[in-house]
Amino acid sequence: MKFLNYLEEVILFISFLVMTIIAFSNIVSRNLINISLSFTEEITINLFVLLTFVGTAAGVRRYAHLGFTLLFDRMNRGIKKALVVFSALMGLLLFGVLLWYGIQMVQFQMDMGQKTPSLGWPQWVLSSALPAGAFLCVIRTIQVCVEELKSMGSGKLEGDETL
Repeated sequence: MKFLNYLEEVILFISFLVMTIIAFSNIVSRNLINISLSFTEEITINLFVLLTFVGTAAGVRRYAHLGFTLLFDRMNRGIKKALVVFSALMGLLLFGVLLWYGIQMVQFQMDMGQKTPSLGWPQWVLSSALPAGAFLCVIRTIQVCVEELKSMGSGKLEGDETL
């Protein structure tokens, strides 16, 4: 998983860097030489989708998503395990649906030979961010569920000190 961690971090860094450079260049060119680089919007939007999904996967891996644990912390171990599994199943359902429809969308774009409006690139290349990001989220959801269930078995639960 270390390689996957590294890959996520590199994708996040490069996506954000490219988006920043493109946006800055567009602002400078618009204000200094009155030329709008309209094609950059296409790249920025698609990089934002990639950044969102890879960032979501990294957030799942780091347990960085918001959670309200007051009731969870007061539950017994059996109910906690059931809630962890339920939460993971709901996440897998969401990301699985996104993965499935993302793959369908990419296949359709490949079959139709769709091109991006400004750059003329194959649309499926940019749209692949959706199924790729959803796949990363599926992997991370499974990883986090397994880690939480293992920590419950070893007795290293946060919130147990109040029981």
